[in-house]
Amino acid sequence: MTIREEQVLERIARARGSRARLREDTITLAHGSGGKATHTLIEAVFREAFANPLLDRLDDSARFAVNGAELAFTTDSYVVSPLFFPGGDIGDLAVNGTVNDLAVSGARPLHLSAGFILEEGFPVADLRRITASMHRAAEAAGVDIVTGDTKVVQRGKADGCYINTAGVGVVHSPPSGEIRPGDAVLVTGPIGEHGVTIMLARGELDIEADLLSDTAPLNCLLADLESRCPGMVRRMRDATRGGVATVLNELATDAGLAMVVDEDAIPVRPAVRGACELLGIDPMYVACEGRAVIVVAPEAEEAALSALRDHPLGAEAAVIGRVKEDPPGTVLLKTAFGGTRIADLLVGDPLPRIC
Repeated sequence: MTIREEQVLERIARARGSRARLREDTITLAHGSGGKATHTLIEAVFREAFANPLLDRLDDSARFAVNGAELAFTTDSYVVSPLFFPGGDIGDLAVNGTVNDLAVSGARPLHLSAGFILEEGFPVADLRRITASMHRAAEAAGVDIVTGDTKVVQRGKADGCYINTAGVGVVHSPPSGEIRPGDAVLVTGPIGEHGVTIMLARGELDIEADLLSDTAPLNCLLADLESRCPGMVRRMRDATRGGVATVLNELATDAGLAMVVDEDAIPVRPAVRGACELLGIDPMYVACEGRAVIVVAPEAEEAALSALRDHPLGAEAAVIGRVKEDPPGTVLLKTAFGGTRIADLLVGDPLPRIC
């Protein structure tokens, strides 16, 4: 059996509610990449242990009601290396990532927590720089950091600083979730900038590029979209680990439909494309930290695109594809050469520790 056939069979098994199987005896870097190994780990270990109606939706945030108010709750951890990079650092990355997980769930972010795992010997000046960055990012997103925790581990045990954040928000306009054939697929801007920026900052590529991470809070952009296209937004996901291709695969699998994407329509900056060509990596799989993939009803396509482009963070938004009936659970990429190929979940881990 080929790898592709095995992937198809496992995807069908998941769709039918069958138990996923984790073949490895130890955790590998691939389990944190956001690709196939991550999905299998979630299904075979975490979902099996913690199964409940809120978790089983596997959304960016859990949504639940308290005294008549619908709330969204999310958490994330950040282990990026290096800690400081062009366009941002681990601090604003942590705030923006948590804000965005709430925003794509149709929630107005309110409050965040911040947990720090610090390595013995970590410079206090760097910690002050990180917390100042978090403060500015929280202020820009209109949220407060209201609680937290600090742990210190022995030298060599934490790579400087890790951050965990959690966030809560009030749901004002939840996406309908009912993706249908004919729906339009949009992305809010050029893809892959964060992942390539991190690689350049590590010195892994012998090239110079005027490129910054796209880390940014998307809550105002997405709130504007929802207010101008009420009831027309099907799903929203921020394209972090695994990039746009992984998000599209998740949406296709959940809906049991196909995502057909035009390669020429996907916005990619020349520096990102050039770096990816050197590494033999498809930009579709490179992480973003300030971009969202959005599925809207076909009649709202132009209004949605206009709403996104009217905001600075969505000025380069584009319609990249369409939802089709067949083949179900699959992402098809129409190439620049006139052919079509499958953009499946990654099996390995080409870009470790970029968020």
